[in-house]
Parts: sequence; structure tokens; C-alpha cells
Amino acid sequence: MLLIECSNVKKYFSDRLILNIENLKIYSEDRIGIVGVNGAGKTTLVNILSGRLEPDEGWVKVYGEYGYISQLESAQNKRIRGEMASKLDIPEKWNESMSGGEKNRFKLAESLENEKPLIFADEPTSNVDIEGIKIMESMLEEFRGALVLISHDRSFLDRLCNKIIEIENGKIKIYHGNFSEYKIQKDKELERAHFEYDQYVREKRRLEGVIQDTKEKVKQIRKTPKRMDNSEARLHKMGNQKAKANLEKAVKSVETRIKHLEVKQKPIKQEKMKLDLEGIHVLHSKIIIEGEKIQKAFGDKKIFNNAEFSIYNGAKVALIGPNGCGKSTLVKMIMNHDPSIRIARGAKIGYFSQDLNILEESMSILENVMGSSIHPESYGRRLLARLLFKGEDVYKKVGVLSGGERVKISFAKILLQDMNLLILDEPTNYMDIYSLEAVEEALREYERTLLFVTHDRSLINSVADHIMTIENQELKMFKGSYQEYLFRMDKAIDDDREGVEKQIRILENRLSEVLGKLSMPSKKHDIVVLDQEYYAILKELKRMRENLQNCMGT
Repeated sequence: MLLIECSNVKKYFSDRLILNIENLKIYSEDRIGIVGVNGAGKTTLVNILSGRLEPDEGWVKVYGEYGYISQLESAQNKRIRGEMASKLDIPEKWNESMSGGEKNRFKLAESLENEKPLIFADEPTSNVDIEGIKIMESMLEEFRGALVLISHDRSFLDRLCNKIIEIENGKIKIYHGNFSEYKIQKDKELERAHFEYDQYVREKRRLEGVIQDTKEKVKQIRKTPKRMDNSEARLHKMGNQKAKANLEKAVKSVETRIKHLEVKQKPIKQEKMKLDLEGIHVLHSKIIIEGEKIQKAFGDKKIFNNAEFSIYNGAKVALIGPNGCGKSTLVKMIMNHDPSIRIARGAKIGYFSQDLNILEESMSILENVMGSSIHPESYGRRLLARLLFKGEDVYKKVGVLSGGERVKISFAKILLQDMNLLILDEPTNYMDIYSLEAVEEALREYERTLLFVTHDRSLINSVADHIMTIENQELKMFKGSYQEYLFRMDKAIDDDREGVEKQIRILENRLSEVLGKLSMPSKKHDIVVLDQEYYAILKELKRMRENLQNCMGT
């Protein structure tokens, strides 16, 4: 069923053409992810498709109602059903004091409750922890309507989308499949573009060589020898002129062929980003950061109680856990040199936080990143280019940049400093996917110790070789990748489930025995005691079955 259609849509911001869409149709079975660099027009497209923003040219038709999830807008209905609130772990009533993640989940609940045939979602996973993201994924996966989604969470796009719309230079291109399949198609397109460009250059050079050879032949046409009489000279000259004319005609023919060659632009080659660590002081300590008997509380809320941890030299540690569990608190305690935490002598920390207070707004991008850099400008420009700041863009003042662009500049500034220990608190929030992949590549190639806080599962899986979690006011370290950690956690849940199921079987058998004795009691049986045991077993069975449901995640 057709839900949205538009034709010849154009949208300008000032004199800049942001969107130029010939036609687009969205059907009830479409699950569309919208991708593009920061500022490409993703939110603008969603707002135009939903009728919240009028195009400057063209038309849009929306057939039916829709739900809309955005951090910038409040929920329309201020109350949701208890069952839905329980599933999404949020209050039943809208509250402005809720976190950004809770508000997004509330708006999702609102859309699902009203059974709208279409949901628009603009960065619904921003400020949502991993468990919250999984809940949203599961709910949207069960949703049978259409979905138009903007997200930088690649795992989220992989799980939910069957189409990807890419916005580039105002134009849209539709790819069938999820984000991973889109990436494969993009890589094939790039490979084909390189092949076609090489073919074009090779053919152009060949034709230019033919022209050069032909012109040399023209030069070599001999003049009339002096020993010839007039009639012979006239015939010779005529022959030469004819040959010369033929050669010049051939030159023009080849020149025409060159003009008619389909010009292929050279594809932009993405340079590999390996952080240059030459000249940076190497830490030789076995343990780089260590905490013992860590205590922290905010009022009555205890965050850490005798917690301890050790981060070894060269480890890449992802610190994960639900919102509010103390991840950023721990990072701040490290940076503030809390007495319970020791950092190796000689450590030079490159620290990224979301407050972005390391940038000077009146200075240019290049001035900001090179002001404290120990690397040459050429290397700084290369890093900026990978983060999509190219050519004259590096001279823009930071004051005119968007939030996502400032995040990228802050990150680049830190990577160029004299540091041998990286601590990053949510480094990829508000980044576009292409910049996020560049950051991921840089961190993967980084050869020193790294501690980072993130909810981006793709980043964790690609970079981390240790997983640190906060559980019951303690810090736990797992050595291995995120996939290995998840496998271990699933196995632990399975083991718990098997143990609970075994206990339930024992209780059920005992319950049968007690019922048998109560139905046909003998003289040696105490009916009162048996009756008490019967109700005690029922109570315990109820508790164990609830435990089993928790193990199964239902």
C-alpha cells in the first residue's frame, strides 16, 4: 500500500540547494534507513516527507497517519498503557524530567499503541544505553508498519531496514537491503568507478598518443627535392598535400573521439588512518590504570562500593552499562586523580568528553587542531579529510559549525596531541556514519592503551579487546571481544536457566508426592504439616517460575 509519494521536490537553505528529489514513493512494507554526512539534509527530508516542512518546489502527498520520534519534540499523548511502559522500562506518564532516551522510548510507545501505519524516527537511539537500544530494536522489529529511520547506529540499521536511502549533494539514491548490504553495494560501485576511470584514462592516453604520432608523420612529409622539374614537383607536391590532408583529417577524427569519450571523474580514495606514534613516550608499566576500594555516592544513591579494576598496558577497554550506572563518573574520577585510582607514571592522557570545551570558536578548524599538535600539518589535514573536512573547509571558524562537526574537530584535536593514553567518553555521538567509520579505523589501528565509553555496539565490537561493566556497585573486567562477552553472558543465562528448570522439576515432583499423601493420608502422616508444605511449595514454585521468565528475558 502506498503511504507517501513526492515529485520534483526542491528545498533551499539560503542560496544552497539542500534537496533535489525527482520522485520517491514509500510503501507499507518499506523499512528505510536514511544516511548521509552531517548537514546532507537527512532531517530536512524526513520533515518534508512527514509534511512538517513545505518544499520550495514540487509536491508531497501523505496517505494516512504516522508516528514521529524526535528528541526535539514532546509526545502528543502524555500517558501510555502500563503494559507498554513496562516493556520499554519507562513511566506511564510523560515527564519533562525524563532522560532523552526515556523520552524517545515514550514516543515509540505512543506510536506503537496508536497502531500508526508509519513511524518516522530521527536518531531514536541517541542517549539510549545498549539495553534500551535492544528493547527499541525488538519493539520496532515486531512493528508491522513502515519505518523511515535516521540513525548513526549501524547495528540498528542492520537489524531494522530493508532499504537504505543515501543523500549526497542533494540527490537521493535507493539501495535495497540493510546497512551492511548497502556498504557492499557501495564498495562495488567504488570498485567499478575506479575500473571505469582507469579505462577512461588509458583510452584517452592511447588516443592522445595516436594524435602525437600522426602529427610527427605530418612533420616528416618531405618537401619537393630541388632536382625535380616543375611538372614532377607539382605532382610530388600534390601527393604530399593529399597525404598531409589525410593525416590532419585523421588527427581531427581522433580529437573528436576524445571529446566524445564519456568523462569519468577520479573516485576519491580514502586514505588509511594509522595514528603516527613516532616520538611519543612509550609507557613501560604493566598496569596503566588501577583502582582499589573505590567508593562513590550521590546522596543516598551509591555508585561504587569497594570497587576495583586494572587496565593493562596496550588494552583497549570498552566501559559499558545502563545509563546512570556510573560510567562517566568513573572516567571523571580518573581524570580528577581520585585517591583510590592510580595512573602509571609518564602517562599523557588524551581525553574526550561531550562538553567540547577544548575548542576556540573564533579560530579556524585547522588552527584549532594544529594548535596543540605534535604532528605536521599534512598529517592533520589528512585526518581532517577522513572526517570530511576537505580543501577550503579547514579554514571555517568553529563558531559556525554544527554540533556533530564540533565533535569531530574535538576528536581530531585530541588525536594530534602528545598523548600515550586515550580516554574517550561517548566519542561518536552526533557523528555521521562515514566519520564514525574513520574514527573506528583510527582507534582500531591505535597501538597504545585505550579506555572508551560508548553505546555503539559496532564500535565496541570492532575496537575493544576488553569489556568492563558496572554491576552491583562493582567493576568487572572481561578479557575478549564484545561478541565473546555476549556469548559468555548468554551461556551464563543458559546455565542459570538450566539450574532453575532443574529446581522446578524437583519441586513439581515433591508437590505430586504431597498431593498424593493429602488425598490418601495414612495414620503416620500429619495433615497439618503436609498442608503447610503444600502451600510452601506452591509459593516457591511461583518464585522459581518468575526467575525462569527473567532468565528467558520475557
